[in-house]
Amino acid sequence: MTMEKKIVVVGGGLAGCEAAWQAARRGVRVELYEMKPHRFSPAHQSESLAELVCSNSLRSNAIDSAVGLLKEEMRRLGSLLMRVADETAVPAGKALAVDRERFAASVTGQVAGCRLITVHRQELTTIPDPGPHPVILATGPLTSEGLSRSLVALTGGDNLAFYDAIAPIVSAESLDMDIIYRKSRWDDEGPGDYLNCPMTREEYERFIGLLATAETVPLKPFEQPKYFEGCLPIEVMCARGEQTLRFGPMKPVGLADPRTGETPYAVVQLRAENREGTMYNLVGFQTKLTYPEQKRVFRTIPGLERAEFVRLGSIHRNTFICAPRLLGPTLELRSRPGLFLAGQLAGVEGYVESTAMGLLAGINAALLALGQQPVVPPPATAHGALITHLTRSDPAHFQPSNVNFGLFPPLEKRLRKRERGPYRARQALAQLDQWRQAVEVPAAHGSPAG
Repeated sequence: MTMEKKIVVVGGGLAGCEAAWQAARRGVRVELYEMKPHRFSPAHQSESLAELVCSNSLRSNAIDSAVGLLKEEMRRLGSLLMRVADETAVPAGKALAVDRERFAASVTGQVAGCRLITVHRQELTTIPDPGPHPVILATGPLTSEGLSRSLVALTGGDNLAFYDAIAPIVSAESLDMDIIYRKSRWDDEGPGDYLNCPMTREEYERFIGLLATAETVPLKPFEQPKYFEGCLPIEVMCARGEQTLRFGPMKPVGLADPRTGETPYAVVQLRAENREGTMYNLVGFQTKLTYPEQKRVFRTIPGLERAEFVRLGSIHRNTFICAPRLLGPTLELRSRPGLFLAGQLAGVEGYVESTAMGLLAGINAALLALGQQPVVPPPATAHGALITHLTRSDPAHFQPSNVNFGLFPPLEKRLRKRERGPYRARQALAQLDQWRQAVEVPAAHGSPAG
């Protein structure tokens, strides 16, 4: 007897719903498990699937932005959630924002009404065995304690984090290298692995004065102000005393400026975020400052006056795996064939990015159920750039990220700033259109609705 072509999806959020829809589009039956309404996470209130718990904005809709490009790729790949977002959009300038109740209600109705998707309103406390059928785990940043314990047992506690401690990332081409110098601490040989922003005493005192009075993001009701000593917010360290940062992440010892031979009063170090060296992380600068305040305060650091931030810092509750150690490029767990991870749990940030990873996981789990090989999008696409981040980042410093052009392969030619986004969009969509032929839904399947 032929085994039924089926997958199991755990989690009815954005990633889980998109994954289920993509599998159903390919004629694969889906068992979707969602613990609401029997149990709610601290952030959820509605019984609907695909609940937007924070903002109703999906950010820029401009195709020459990284997140706008990601949306367009998803539309071309038949995304349910992008179609519903477009149908339930509210005025938001160049951004795509939705009526969150209409959005969730529409997704819930279409997923629950799909002839190939069975929605189980039931909490699972252990990860299903992917032996008979592929499994997608898409339980989100507030994964329940039971499933978290199951994931720890499967991956090892060192590979699972429960809080983001994210420092800002800046674009390399926006740095002032007339001020910044390259040097590793006490390393006299070679150019060094770190970029260093030197500060005089006056510049340091001005910086900590601004930092001490800057506005921070209030904790959510389910968060507690408990931080690891090894990754304290920069403003918390600053509050412990005016010299604390000089003996911590801004310690200048061993970082004499090779151009002058003098040691600065304080130093902000930048570490390469990717192999191509197109992005740099502000070492030790995880923060709860609001986004506008981060830009205002951190641009007073010498060499960062015109910094372009490709990611801003944050510290918040967020369950995610160390993807570079655990995930393959198809989003399949290396140690457990047939088990896929999607959404924020896989190591991305943001509504759109989480949905996109659900889309890819759904496609690949369906292909596996059909006896076909899973696929990987081209690296020059927005989907491919996120996969590269998840699988090729340094595991020792891995943190979730939104999509941004710093994750893409370096441009093969120099372009003006205003030309880069449109050029990347043209390049990405051309490659996506060619690649999607490999994942196109057979005409016999059509829409899974009905």
